[in-house]
Amino acid sequence: MFDELLRAMGDVIGAHGPAVSAAQSYAPSDYSIHFFLQIAVILLVCRVVGWMANRFMGQPQVVGEMIAGVVLGPSLFGLFFPEFQAALFPRETRNILYVGAQFGVGLYMFLVGTTLRLDHFQSKAKSAVGVSAAGIVAPFLFAALITPFLLDIPGLFTEGLSRGGATLFLGACIALTAFPMLARIINERGLANTSLGTLTLTAGAFDDAVSWCVLALVLATFGAGPGVALLAVVGGVGFALFMFFVGRKLLVPLGRAVEAKGELTHTLLAVVLMLYAMSAFFMDAVGIHAVFGGFLLGACMPRGLLTEEIRRKIEPMTVVFLLPMFFTYSGLNTQLTTVNSLTLLAIAFGILLVSIAAKFGACWLAARLAGEDNRTAMGIGALMNARGLMELIIINIGLQKGIIGPTLFAIMVLMAIVTTVMAGPLFEIVYGRKARETGELGQLGTDGPDDAPHRNELAAKPA
Repeated sequence: MFDELLRAMGDVIGAHGPAVSAAQSYAPSDYSIHFFLQIAVILLVCRVVGWMANRFMGQPQVVGEMIAGVVLGPSLFGLFFPEFQAALFPRETRNILYVGAQFGVGLYMFLVGTTLRLDHFQSKAKSAVGVSAAGIVAPFLFAALITPFLLDIPGLFTEGLSRGGATLFLGACIALTAFPMLARIINERGLANTSLGTLTLTAGAFDDAVSWCVLALVLATFGAGPGVALLAVVGGVGFALFMFFVGRKLLVPLGRAVEAKGELTHTLLAVVLMLYAMSAFFMDAVGIHAVFGGFLLGACMPRGLLTEEIRRKIEPMTVVFLLPMFFTYSGLNTQLTTVNSLTLLAIAFGILLVSIAAKFGACWLAARLAGEDNRTAMGIGALMNARGLMELIIINIGLQKGIIGPTLFAIMVLMAIVTTVMAGPLFEIVYGRKARETGELGQLGTDGPDDAPHRNELAAKPA
């Protein structure tokens, strides 16, 4: 009996479904058993690594969670404990994790959309044009130069992808700026009411908008025939125009209802979540991606008590529970051991240098040409170089849609982590430290390893 008990305990996360061919299929209860255990491990590792990143590296919690996703994947956990990692995250259960990850990242982008500040665009649009243009043009020029070489390396891009499609996708990845992360850094570093902060945030928003439009174009053309591409283009553009010209007006009564009630009631919250689900469904159904639907809905939400209540009630569950699922799913797809030759290592290092040069270098030069002093221009370049979660979103879409392969995915994950981690410290070296000594900026706060970094990331805005 004791031996049978040990055997049953050892088989608790195995497949218990009926025999199918030579293997066993997973019963419904197997999926729930794995899901609950996976969530517990994911939350534990993300909080611990996030705390370590905050405590020892001065990085926000979300950066630690990006790293935690890689830690849980085959690159580290699976490398040292392959059997345990495979038992904890079997391939059969990853579809459930994928759905949770997409729901979470789409909801996160919905929250990001609610934080867009049109006054940033209005007050600094003209002065930010040069920096923004440089942050777009330079990455696509660099991408055009290196893409022909990358296409000759097996496993980076999917076979059959055109040179133009590969160039556009790579350019969008390099041009991307982590807009929500940028808002979080600007708020943390005391730049919210400064010209530098407003200019950088405006340029970052422009760059992200262009990058997402290019990605939508690539996704629309990288389909199964002209019908699929036409559906994506017409559906995506049509939905965006509908939300901008009609949706905003239709959402006004929702904002008024919240103002009248004084809070976002459970019924109104259900309406908001239903609208999010329908927006995500529509953009997914036409062949773009759910995150576009969430972001567009958030951008069109009436500002005021409605968006404040949405962030208060939805944000904690999204950033604490759902986003770590996305980071882990990304990490499970990140196999750093595929970068296993001097050629691939050189490519990884080259893409990192190109990405830094195309954002940090180009934005610095544009700011100098616009009349900014060298220290301010360096600060702008350092901030614009952060990519963060937005990069993970775009490369995950590329992997899911079959645009890039696992090797290039791993290389781009490394680039996203490195450029994000270096943004804050680099800004302090080139601008912040001197500005604080002279009194231009206040002293840095001491954020603890709690949820404040997440809250600041979405809620960062000028006082």
